[in-house]
Amino acid sequence: MKKQVSISQTYPRLRVFDEENFRGRRRTLRGNLGIRDLDNILDGIESLSFFSTNPNATLVLFTRTRFRGNFRILRGNRSIRDLDDLIGGNDVESLISTNQRLTIAQVREIRRTGRLPQGYRLI
Repeated sequence: MKKQVSISQTYPRLRVFDEENFRGRRRTLRGNLGIRDLDNILDGIESLSFFSTNPNATLVLFTRTRFRGNFRILRGNRSIRDLDDLIGGNDVESLISTNQRLTIAQVREIRRTGRLPQGYRLI
């Protein structure tokens, strides 16, 4: 009799790399989360891959730490080879990764307060 194996995965899955073009050291983060300062992960994140089974999953990139500055909202699966000069010529300094659809109003509120919605993990 074969044993059944159960695998539980949490989405979205965010894989970050310390070099451009998905090279160097990497780390995989799962679930709804915000990273306040990309320089605190792997001594800096230079590229990333964002995957979810939900087409409305949201990746929000900010030009300043602590979810401040200008931002860009991306929906669905994404692979970004280089986070430099991505938002109006500015580097990405913080981000939010979620399986939910965040509206522009919600992102503006996060930027204003620096607080993530309930149930998000803060890194």
